[in-house]
Amino acid sequence: MKTAEIMANLAAKHPGENEYLQAVQEVLESIEEVYNQHPEFEKAKIVERMVEPDRIFTFRVTWVDDKGEVQTNLGYRIQFNSAIGPYKGGLRFHKAVVPSMLKFLGFEQTFKNALTTLPMGGAKGGSDFDPVGKSNDEIMRFCQAFMTELWQCIGPDQDIPAGDVGVGGREIGYLYGMYKKLAREYNTGVLTGKGATWGGSILRPEATGFGALYFTQHLLHKAGKDIQGKKVALSGFGNVAWGAATKAKQLGAKVVAISGPDGVCEIPDGITDEMIAYMLEMRASNRNKVEDMATKFPGQAKFTAGKKAWSIPCDIALPCAFQNELSEDDAKELQKNGCWCCCEVSNMGCQPGAIHYFQNNGILFAPGKAVNAGGVATSGLEMTQNASHISWSAKEVDDKLHFIMESIHEQCVKYGTQPDGHVDYVKGANIAGFMKVATAMLEQGII
Repeated sequence: MKTAEIMANLAAKHPGENEYLQAVQEVLESIEEVYNQHPEFEKAKIVERMVEPDRIFTFRVTWVDDKGEVQTNLGYRIQFNSAIGPYKGGLRFHKAVVPSMLKFLGFEQTFKNALTTLPMGGAKGGSDFDPVGKSNDEIMRFCQAFMTELWQCIGPDQDIPAGDVGVGGREIGYLYGMYKKLAREYNTGVLTGKGATWGGSILRPEATGFGALYFTQHLLHKAGKDIQGKKVALSGFGNVAWGAATKAKQLGAKVVAISGPDGVCEIPDGITDEMIAYMLEMRASNRNKVEDMATKFPGQAKFTAGKKAWSIPCDIALPCAFQNELSEDDAKELQKNGCWCCCEVSNMGCQPGAIHYFQNNGILFAPGKAVNAGGVATSGLEMTQNASHISWSAKEVDDKLHFIMESIHEQCVKYGTQPDGHVDYVKGANIAGFMKVATAMLEQGII
């Protein structure tokens, strides 16, 4: 396999799909050496098949707003790879959603799901619908219209969507209500991230953030460090950032910054339980303004417009918001301000220049497909509970999440340890996920 040659062919076939091409290139660069040690992969053209999704559904979503005006959006479901299990991946409602974004997310999801130790393939979906400023009724009507087009493409053993940016428990509820009406069956295993009273798993809302901090703990211990007393800066204030802030505080860290599209809130004395609870209200308001935190807690949080979380001095940076949110300049600013560790909690949260800067300057770094896999892992646990018609306790779920994140860290160390002893977590995560998916594809024949 020659990465440059494959990337040139892919770029010619999919011009302008920069996020998708970026995600593929990062993986191919990591696995090239290992791949070339397996001529059976080359003969079966595993990579050429793996980088293309199995299928893409595109559909129109028509709905009526509160003014009675008809609105039209585009909806998508990208079923990327089902070699190790049914398709599994979130739905993203955001104005920037385009096929390139969802293809990158579905590709990443394939490897992330492989790392979890659970039998789940990779998928992603969503719409360019913008929830910001929409009423509850408008969101309900949009979700119902979206599911009207999607429902025949999904199922508990076929494709199991979940939430993502812009899609939380409320949206999953509206989506499932319409699915149940259309399919005429009560099968809660078709979606994850559900409400606790109708098949949802305890700890699922917190799982991505909790799992990310468990992984970060393992990474720090491997490096001879500890999270206790360390200053943490994180971006975003949705479910993921909320879970990360909650667990960071529980583990004894001090969250000193959260950010949003409008700027950053510095919290010199560390985030409080009341502030963490308020993050959920901020997300539910659909205002998308982190300034609300400073308004609610004057004297404790200081808002600065136009700045990122990475402008605040910290030990550990946790990107929790969106892809490519942390640039090389941000990485330099972080190091200048004393940061020595960055773990991606968002999918592909760091630009390639930032990743290379971290790696070349001795800053501990781990990629999203390993760090944030606790979310989809707990979705897998939710599927297991649904299939068995049981509900586990918080301790049972948390114990399983701990085990999965430790297993992911061990896989990264196994495949990412370099001759000088340091661990390349990017390479480790990519090789571990690739080997599992590639082996399954090889054993299932040319399909």
